[in-house]
Amino acid sequence: MTQTIYQVDAFTAKPFSGNPAAVTILEEPKSAEWMQSVALEMNLSETAFLQEASGGYDLRWFTPTTEIELCGHATLASAHILWEQDLAAKFSEIRFFTLSGMLAAHLEEGMIHLNFPTTHPKTIIPDIDVKAAFGVEPAAVLGSRFDHLIVIEDEKIIRELKPDMNALLESSARGFIVTARSGGKPYDFISRFFAPGAGIPEDPVTGSAHCTLAPYWSEILDKQELLAFQASKRGGVVSMQLKDERVVLGGEAVTVMEAELKA
Repeated sequence: MTQTIYQVDAFTAKPFSGNPAAVTILEEPKSAEWMQSVALEMNLSETAFLQEASGGYDLRWFTPTTEIELCGHATLASAHILWEQDLAAKFSEIRFFTLSGMLAAHLEEGMIHLNFPTTHPKTIIPDIDVKAAFGVEPAAVLGSRFDHLIVIEDEKIIRELKPDMNALLESSARGFIVTARSGGKPYDFISRFFAPGAGIPEDPVTGSAHCTLAPYWSEILDKQELLAFQASKRGGVVSMQLKDERVVLGGEAVTVMEAELKA
């Protein structure tokens, strides 16, 4: 039996920018081993697997090397495909059942909004030499449920970073969020994200990282609504709104490929 698979660029309205994710809506249950093999074959930062369930969809995410607990851009891509393929009513909420609990998506004026849990950062002693790994003295080092958060004073430094990936592999963290206040409008801050331990040297636009960035910058800037740019080579824009212990991530998406899996 063939299985349709889509490739979607998330957190962008322009093809070949933002963060690409593969999305497939399973017609029958598949093993985790099969999903991992497909994710490796696609070789994108994440591949999303959807299975219709009561009240919504079961959703799992795989990098080329491992299953992960939370992913923003592949969730945004999944909602985009469900609406684009008329599998969900355009103005209805879509519920996803995941390893991070129930996540929700809704569409408003062409923008997809994701309701995600916040992952507040706390000051930590990092398990690697951050200065040596990134070649810069950090202003602060914090940790969240998944990642280390590295704060740097100058956004120009972040744009030019070339971290030592082998050094980052020594950490137990899923990845490293590097961030600085934006030097000008319209963005409040910029970031980059590196996760070689999860098979992703640099992720182009990372929704889950903004679950940590949003509460951090909200406190620093005293703002509940934020706009950020992830300064990877592809680049992408993420809007955020803090609501209690949740953050609503906003972004656009565009489908760039539809194919059939024959295995």
